[in-house]
Amino acid sequence: MSIGIIGAGGWGTALAVLLSRKYDDVSLWCHSAETFARIRETGENAAYLPSVKLPDRLRVTSSLEVTASGRALLICVTPSHVLREVMTEAAPFVTSETIVCCGSKGIEEATLMTMGDVLADVLGKPDRHAFLSGPTFALEVAKGLPAAVTAASAAPAVARNVQQSLGSPEFRVYTSTDVVGVQLGGVIKNVIAIAAGVSDGLELGHNARAALITRGLAEMTRLAVKMGADPMTLSGLPGLGDLVLTCTGHLSRNRNLGFQLGQGRRLADVVAGTRMVAEGVRNTRTVHLLAQRHGVEMPIVAQMYRVLYEDKEPMQAVRDLMGRTQKAETD
Repeated sequence: MSIGIIGAGGWGTALAVLLSRKYDDVSLWCHSAETFARIRETGENAAYLPSVKLPDRLRVTSSLEVTASGRALLICVTPSHVLREVMTEAAPFVTSETIVCCGSKGIEEATLMTMGDVLADVLGKPDRHAFLSGPTFALEVAKGLPAAVTAASAAPAVARNVQQSLGSPEFRVYTSTDVVGVQLGGVIKNVIAIAAGVSDGLELGHNARAALITRGLAEMTRLAVKMGADPMTLSGLPGLGDLVLTCTGHLSRNRNLGFQLGQGRRLADVVAGTRMVAEGVRNTRTVHLLAQRHGVEMPIVAQMYRVLYEDKEPMQAVRDLMGRTQKAETD
């Protein structure tokens, strides 16, 4: 098995560690020259995955050609806003037989295309594409702690291939054909996680957090179904599972960002203080625009958009959410 991983952030590095325990030929592409040099020097990706020793047989490279050429499985885990650029550069090295598995979670800002649409636009052959999502913190996966995810593809055989390739006693992979639901669950949960962090930062209590998670799931499902997803997908690992983890876990970048906003810090200061990407900031804008495009009511997303992009005070956003017209829960 020959596997290339494009993107040496926390999740890409964790997958590289996981797969290097199983295969001899795994290559990890690192964009940052600084990160690449430090990995070569220390054998760790301390910036994104501290205290995890990288396997000696893992090949870390700054050459996209080396990582992408002739691979049976190519996993792309770049930040969503650079996926098109990076995969366009990688395209000449991707063969017609390569399965491309996308672990990036986002919506392209300029076009509001899903990552699947972007990959199809850049690479063609969407029947060779798969999408990986579920409740996973990179550090725990790298440490070999139990986790479960979903691999979705329009072609069931491709999903099963990814399942068999990535699966291990510590990493359970389920399959799905709902590529829309699996992708959107991984995007929208980031926005709700920021809201949950804001709630915790304001010390609003466990009741408020539970309500946010539950109503966030309702918003997530409404938009995903409108875009063609199976509602059951949003009740599974890529939806509810990932939502609960990201809204409650202390390793969640999006929850932590929201927590700091709830404590009174400004977004620019929070973002400037970390090199880790909280995808939920970009996701909030694109999900808000998607909701408007499809005529879907998403009040939590709308309030988070106003907090992040219109400098609305977090407590006022909470008051406005709580003061909405009363209605039936299923409306």
